[in-house]
Amino acid sequence: METASVADRIREIAEQAAIDHGLEMVHTEVAGPENSPIVRVFIDKPGGVTHQDCSGVSTQIGTVLDVEDFIHAAYTLEVSSPGIERGLYKPADYERFAGSTAKIKTRVAIASQRNFRGRIIGLEHDNVVFEDRTSGRVTIPFNSIAKGNLEVDVENEFRQSRERELLDKQLIDNKRR
Repeated sequence: METASVADRIREIAEQAAIDHGLEMVHTEVAGPENSPIVRVFIDKPGGVTHQDCSGVSTQIGTVLDVEDFIHAAYTLEVSSPGIERGLYKPADYERFAGSTAKIKTRVAIASQRNFRGRIIGLEHDNVVFEDRTSGRVTIPFNSIAKGNLEVDVENEFRQSRERELLDKQLIDNKRR
């Protein structure tokens, strides 16, 4: 099987395994050398995935890969969560995570810029509307995106945590009165 068709078949198998377990298949990739490839599968669900989710999907995918035997080398299968800075791979991801902070790298320059950091506004037709920290609102054709990831705003997370702590303290103090 050609490399592209191997990746396509792995994607199909992973998609079915995710569906069978009530999960979203976020992304698949085949990395490493041909004689020892690494098959990575990223899955998700609201509230995050568990070790049990990953184990179930891994077992199903591994069984199908072993039965079909189209990877002609010893491979490593990794099934995991996409993480907090999850990749954005499909147009629907940009719609789903509108309002979130992200970083985007484009294949070609847009207004003399290829790297963008800021907030996803949403999706219009085949374009991602993005509020970049330095250049303001930009429209990025989806097919020109080389890589996109959510980005954790650490300062905002700390600020929200401190605000929650203060509110909790105020509630406790009010109850004592």
